[in-house]
Amino acid sequence: MQHDKIEKNVGLMGVLVAIVVAIGGIVEIVPLMFQAQVVQPLPGQKPYPALELAGRDVYLREGCYGCHSQMVRTLRFETERYGHYSLAAESVYDHPFQWGSKRTGPDLARVGGRYSDDWHRVHLINPRDVVPESNMPAYPWLLERRVDAATLADHMSALRTIGVPYTDDDLAGIPAAVRGKTEMDAVIAYLQGLGRHAPRRGSSAPPETAQLDGGGSASGAAPE
Repeated sequence: MQHDKIEKNVGLMGVLVAIVVAIGGIVEIVPLMFQAQVVQPLPGQKPYPALELAGRDVYLREGCYGCHSQMVRTLRFETERYGHYSLAAESVYDHPFQWGSKRTGPDLARVGGRYSDDWHRVHLINPRDVVPESNMPAYPWLLERRVDAATLADHMSALRTIGVPYTDDDLAGIPAAVRGKTEMDAVIAYLQGLGRHAPRRGSSAPPETAQLDGGGSASGAAPE
């Protein structure tokens, strides 16, 4: 009889469904917040240096995430193209993270160190100069804009309030770190840092994720 009352009362059923979903979400999500592989960075990994953080801000502002993901899945064809699959620990300091599967252009999670600074500079000014078939827009104005140290300091301070371990020295060093730097310099610094701490070919993943290793190399197509 009670079941009949619930089925015939849409409002009551909606409330009960919301309660069940909330409990299920809490049971699944809360334990993850205390797992080391989710809340602790990889060995040697530190918060983004000032110039890289500035580049990440430009990356987000220009909507680069709309065409490039930063998440290599555990599928073999992905690890063979991009390199080691992505680990949760890599994104400990990402606010917001750049996961996803939207790839109008290639995934960038492992692009750091794959190309020279000069290559990235030419690619950002006019992508078709290095990748003729690219449909990526050009970003020449990044050469004309300087990194704003004051805005960057505010951002870094805000990140510190939510747990990113920036120190007073990090904040004090911002003006020197970005002096004379353009937004182009900052974006290149950010791209060159992507995947820097990820396991490489021939190395092993952290113990808690080693069983998922898909292997693969760091070779892949040029970003577009």
